[in-house]
Amino acid sequence: MDTLKSKRELIQQFITDIWNESRFDLLKNYIHADFVDHSLPANLPPNAEGLKSWIIGTGKSFKHRSVIEEQVTENDKSMIKFRMYLKHIGIWRNIEPAGAEVSVIGYRYFKIKEGKIIEHWALLDGNSIENQLKDAAMGCKSQD
Repeated sequence: MDTLKSKRELIQQFITDIWNESRFDLLKNYIHADFVDHSLPANLPPNAEGLKSWIIGTGKSFKHRSVIEEQVTENDKSMIKFRMYLKHIGIWRNIEPAGAEVSVIGYRYFKIKEGKIIEHWALLDGNSIENQLKDAAMGCKSQD
């Protein structure tokens, strides 16, 4: 039987291996066969392949690293508050890359079944990222 500790660790390791290190060869260790990602854009399938495509696409605009700041795990659910550190390396929202380094707070909500992630939702403030990049391009420094 899965313990709360193992569920917390599943999510923590998922963020490290998949989001931070792009270890897509390990995706099957984290994602349930019936996985649904409710946060992907409509042009991507809401499954593991869609998630992989999204992370690869994000990596074309940003070198990114997510750090979990808070986590609450209860029964079959886990929610994290994370900070994503981004280095702008490719065009994003028509903003040319200038190597600016920004960060943004986000939230991820996971449902877990049979020791794997079966559902995922995310909330990340893209407008905050855009504003920080525009400020950096104009020589301004945004406060977090």
